[in-house]
Amino acid sequence: MTYDLIVIGSGPGGYVCAIRAAQLGLKTAVVEKDATYGGTCLNVGCIPSKALLHASHMFDEAGHGLAPLGVIVDPPRLDLPAMMKHKADTVGANVAGVAYLFKKNKVDGFRGVGRLAGPGKVSVTGPDGAVQTLETKNVVIATGSAVAPLRDAASAAIEIDEKVIVSSTGALALEKVPQKLVVIGAGVIGLELGSVWRRLGAQVTAIEYLDRVLPGFDLEVATRFQKILEKQGFAFKLASKVTGVTREGDGVSVSWSSVDGATSDKIAADVVLIATGRIPYTQGLGLEEAGVVLERGRIVIDDHFATNVAGVYAIGDVVRGPMLAHKAEDEGVAVAEILAGEAGHVNYNVIPGVVYTAPEVASVGITEEEAKAKGLTIAVGKFPFSANGRARANRETDGFVKIIADAVTDRVLGVHILGAGAGELIAEATVLMEFSGSSEDLARTCHAHPTMSEAMKEAALAVLKRPIHI
Repeated sequence: MTYDLIVIGSGPGGYVCAIRAAQLGLKTAVVEKDATYGGTCLNVGCIPSKALLHASHMFDEAGHGLAPLGVIVDPPRLDLPAMMKHKADTVGANVAGVAYLFKKNKVDGFRGVGRLAGPGKVSVTGPDGAVQTLETKNVVIATGSAVAPLRDAASAAIEIDEKVIVSSTGALALEKVPQKLVVIGAGVIGLELGSVWRRLGAQVTAIEYLDRVLPGFDLEVATRFQKILEKQGFAFKLASKVTGVTREGDGVSVSWSSVDGATSDKIAADVVLIATGRIPYTQGLGLEEAGVVLERGRIVIDDHFATNVAGVYAIGDVVRGPMLAHKAEDEGVAVAEILAGEAGHVNYNVIPGVVYTAPEVASVGITEEEAKAKGLTIAVGKFPFSANGRARANRETDGFVKIIADAVTDRVLGVHILGAGAGELIAEATVLMEFSGSSEDLARTCHAHPTMSEAMKEAALAVLKRPIHI
């Protein structure tokens, strides 16, 4: 049997690509090396982390957020195994859902390690070592990413045992709450998982090489967010680097120094989380042998997701752009539509990002720093949640909305939100920006939803500096 398309990898990009291709009439198969579908995101990443973020937030609210509302409860007790069961049940339902969608849409699944085996051929090495070769007209590489290794001062890779020295995978499966947790990296993954364990009782210290948290997000938002986290109990060592991680008894000692070398010290911890980013997963795919061009570990593609080798395409974390599940999904749909003879397209200017802490951070478009670096003349509008009626009623007044617009055309260039529900609110701005909306359009859109998005409307009006008829 010859397939029209074989997708290697069944994460968000891969499974969406395969299902869309099958819906468009292409004979499609998926090759997955792990025991269940869904990739890192569904199994050991996005989905389980969100399950624990929600559960730990509920625990924290029960202990600290209900009494001011007149709801008196006994001090909450943590049942960590039950919380982990909630996580496992959530993961199980999601991966089973993907398997069901494959069956419903007649996508064939092959378990094993996929590899390019020549023009129009993909070999699959199964768990038992048996190899079978599949024939196909097209291949989409959607193998996602892996944890970026951390090296000590001697440039030796620090070994991750997923018990004491953990990656995000191990941090989602700890058997008890650590008394002291050191997080190496103050990006999205480190702050999300650090938040989980801080709420459950851990003392959390984050070490970050840069002089700020949340690299890539708007600096003003990140600075305010850091202050909120510090009030919650986070400790930060910024502009600092880890020089060594050493096992000591049942725990670990983390050696660090300032980037400029002026100070150095050690921190004792029960668990160390290495959250220094992720790298494209491209090893063992036969890319080099096939002649596929890579650049800094990523597969090089054109504007239609095609590599330099005919019939080989790539999407998601293995190609340029942000490593986000919804970005991979959009690319998966687009490449499937292109292969089916349609016009697939992704608007990379309106891909939002969210940090699912409490409060949340959400962003779409460019930051104020990026706008200034491009030499753009901008207008900036801001509005605090402390001045928002619903936010006060909910006791969720931390944060603000920030809108960046072109000062000449009034086109919205970026929206950045720090506050409760930011992950939902950012959708309004994203949809508007998809259609090149103005600040006035955004204000009118938000007025139609008179909830906490009122703060976004006020920020849009602050950009305009003039009243509008609504």
